[in-house]
This record gives sequence, structure tokens and C-alpha cells, in this order.
Amino acid sequence: DMQSDVQTTRVSADGYITGTSGKAQPARVKAVYYVASGTAGTIALKNGSGGSTLVTIDTPASATATDQVWFPENGIRFEDRVYCDVTNVSFVTVVWAG
Repeated sequence: DMQSDVQTTRVSADGYITGTSGKAQPARVKAVYYVASGTAGTIALKNGSGGSTLVTIDTPASATATDQVWFPENGIRFEDRVYCDVTNVSFVTVVWAG
């Protein structure tokens, strides 16, 4: 089985990491990098905009804090498409393979 190319998508508000509202694009999320904001927040990765939340990451209240979260092995599989729901987070970069 051939490995897929690794890609990144950056968002600063709720949005699709892979696919669109009308087009599915399954993927495996390998890592998340973020820049927090002055208020504690969360990053929720969902299987589509209305789908199940597969990952929730809590972020600190610090406008300069950054962190990265890596998922082991092949990452987390999103069967439909990856949607990122951000609350009080400045920027999120998701590393994924399709």
C-alpha cells in the first residue's frame, strides 16, 4: 500500500481542512500545530461539519503560546472529510494525508 503525500491546511476560523461542504475527501490527520489566544480555547476536529468530533484539543489562555500534537502510526482516520471547529484559537495548521 503506497503512502499518500502529506499536506497541510491552515485556518483561523471554523472551516474545512479537506473537502468542501459539497465534496467528501477522506483523510488521516497526522498532527496539529496551533497558536493560542488570550483566552483558553479548543480545537475540535470533526468528521464533516455536522459529524462526530474525533479529536478535541484544549488550548491555554496565552496569546503567544504555541504547541503541536502528533498522532501515532497512521494518524486519525476521517471517513468523510476533516472539519476544524476553533474556539479562542488564533491559528491552526493541520498536517494530513489523503
